[in-house]
Amino acid sequence: TFNFTGMSRRSANREPQLKEVPLLVHDKNQTKNYARGRFLGKGGFARCYELNDSNTGAVVAGKVVSKQLLQKSYQKDKMVQEIQIHRGLSHEHVVKLIDYFEDDDNVYVILELCARRSLMELHKRRRGVTEPEARYFTYQVANAVEYIHAKKIIHRDLKLGNLFINNDMALKIGDFGLATTVDHDGERKKTLCGTPNYIAPEVLEKQGHSYEVDIWAIGCILYTLIVGKPPFETKQLKDTYERIKTNTYKIPCWVGNAARALITSLLAANPKHRPATNLVRKDVFFKGYMPNRLPTSCLTMAPKFTAEQAPPGVRCNCCVHPTLAGVPSSARRQAVPIPSIPRPLQPHVDNLPRGTPRDHVDHHQGRAPATSSDGHLSELYSQLSSLLSSPAMERAMGAEDVCEAPEAMPVFWISKWVDYSDKYGIGYQLCDNSVGVLFNDSTKLVLDAAGNQLSYMDKENMEEYYTMNHFPEGLNKKVTLLKYFRSYMNDHLLKAGEGMAPKDGDELARLPCLRHWFRTKSAIVLHMSNGTLQINFFGDHKKVIVCPLMGAVSFIDAEQNFRVLKFSLIEQHGCTKELYTRLRYAKTMCERLLTHSSSSRPGSLSTTSSRSTTMRSNGMEGVPPPSFD
Repeated sequence: TFNFTGMSRRSANREPQLKEVPLLVHDKNQTKNYARGRFLGKGGFARCYELNDSNTGAVVAGKVVSKQLLQKSYQKDKMVQEIQIHRGLSHEHVVKLIDYFEDDDNVYVILELCARRSLMELHKRRRGVTEPEARYFTYQVANAVEYIHAKKIIHRDLKLGNLFINNDMALKIGDFGLATTVDHDGERKKTLCGTPNYIAPEVLEKQGHSYEVDIWAIGCILYTLIVGKPPFETKQLKDTYERIKTNTYKIPCWVGNAARALITSLLAANPKHRPATNLVRKDVFFKGYMPNRLPTSCLTMAPKFTAEQAPPGVRCNCCVHPTLAGVPSSARRQAVPIPSIPRPLQPHVDNLPRGTPRDHVDHHQGRAPATSSDGHLSELYSQLSSLLSSPAMERAMGAEDVCEAPEAMPVFWISKWVDYSDKYGIGYQLCDNSVGVLFNDSTKLVLDAAGNQLSYMDKENMEEYYTMNHFPEGLNKKVTLLKYFRSYMNDHLLKAGEGMAPKDGDELARLPCLRHWFRTKSAIVLHMSNGTLQINFFGDHKKVIVCPLMGAVSFIDAEQNFRVLKFSLIEQHGCTKELYTRLRYAKTMCERLLTHSSSSRPGSLSTTSSRSTTMRSNGMEGVPPPSFD
C-alpha cells in the first residue's frame, strides 16, 4: 500500500513541472539503491529509465510516476490496482514486476528489462511480417493471455505497443494499467476503455464485456502483423468505430487460408463465437512452421526460410543460384528471404474457410505491397523536406529533450568502414560486429557476428546463403577479401574482444547490407538496404542516422553518445542550429542518391580525388591490401 506522501497541491488547469528523476534511486524498504541509466521513453503518466542495481549489477527497467500526476483519488486507485494485478503474475511471456516503492516525489515500479522494445517498433520498421514470424509472436501472446485469464484477469489493452521483446526475442505482455479482475463467473464489465484500433465491438456498444475482448485484440494483432496495418484503421476515429461495430474489414487474398480462418474466428462480431482462450493455440494455423527462436535481425529485416519452411504457394523476390558447383547439397541454403509481406503465385480467393464473409476478402489486392524500389529514399526525402520547411525550424532550441524518442533508436548502423574502392570495394562492420563488403562490381557479401553464416547478393540483388565452411569455388576470392577486411578492422579499428558465440536463430538471420555509398570532402554517406541513411562527418567525427520508417534522426557525438529524436516532435518544437544544419545536409545527400542511385559502380558518386592503392578507413590508413593479380 502506498502512502502517497510528499504530494503538493496544484491547480488542476496548470501543467506540472516534473522534477528530474534522481541519479540514485533509493528503496528505503529494502535498503537498495538503483543508479539511473539511459532514458527509455515515456507514455501516459510514466517516464521509463534503465536502472542499475547497485548491489547485484543487474540492469532493470524503472517505471517512474510523479506524485504530481497522482493528485486525484481515482488516479491513485488506478496506480494501486495496476501494481496489485501485475505483482501476482509470473509467466515466461509476461513482463516480470520485480519491486515497487516510493519516495517523496515519485512512485517507482521496477520491471524486467525488454531491451528490444516492442512489436510496435518492429511493425514500423517492417510494416508486415512473414507468416512464420506472425505465428511465433501470436502463439506467445495467446500463451500469456491463456495464463492471465486463468488468473481471472482481463488485460483490456493488448496491442503492439504493449507486447515487449527481450534480448532472446521472446515476447512479454506488459502495461496492466487498464487490466481488471473478474470477481465471479459471468460478470460483464461496463467501462469504456482500450485503444481505438483494438477495441472490441461489445465495448463500443456498452453491452458489457469480459475475456473475449482480449481474444478480439489477438485477432487485431495477428492481422496487423501479417497485413501491415490494423484491420479497422481509418483516418477518422468515428469511421474506425463504425467499421468495428459493423465488422467491416478486408483480408487480402494473399494471406494464407489457415491465417485467414483464424483471423475470421478471432474477429467474430459476436463474442460468443470467438474461440475460447484455451483453444486459440490449438488452431491449425499454429501447426505450420514456427521457428524456435527468431534472430534479432528480424526487428528490421525479413528472415530467410527454406522452401519447406515458407508458407505453401508463396513467391519470393529473391532466389538461390540453381547450380552450386563444389558445394555439398547438405550445405546449400535453399533459402530465400520472404518479402515483408508474402506474395502468392496465384491467389485463390474462392477457396475460403467456412464462415468468412465475402466482403472480408480483398479481391483488388492480388499481392502484398511491393517493397520500396529506391530503399525508401523518396519517403525520406519527403519527410526531410517537410521537416526543414516547418515553422518551428525557424527558431532554435538549446534543449531537445522534449523531442527525444529512444524507442526509435536504429537496430543496426555502421560502426567501422574501410575504403579500398580503387581496387576492390568498401568493407564495413555493423554495430553487432557482423561485417560486409560492397564490391566494385555491385555484388555484396555479409558475414554474421559469429563468423559462420554467409550471405551473397549478386548484381540483381538475388540472395544466396552459405556457411564459411561451405561455399562455391567462384566466391573464393571475395570470401578471402571479406576475411581480410574483417581481420583489418579487428586488428586496427576495433577494441579487443571475442567474437559472438553462435546462437539458435542465427541460421534465419538476414542482415542489412550497404546499398550505396559515396564520399564528399566533409563526410562519407552510407545508404543501407533497410532504409537508413548514415552520414559520418570527418571533421568532428559526429554521425547522423536518419530512418524514414521510424521517422527519426539519431545524432551520435564524438564520444559515441546517442540521441534519438522524432521528426514529428522536431516539427513542433524545433531543434538546435547544429542539428538543423546536419539535417539539411542529409536532405541534400538524399537528393543526390535519388538522382544518381542508378550508377553502376558503387562509390562512383564520390567527389574526393582519386586515391592511391592503400586502405583508408575511419580509424587508420596506409595499410596495403592483399593482391589477387
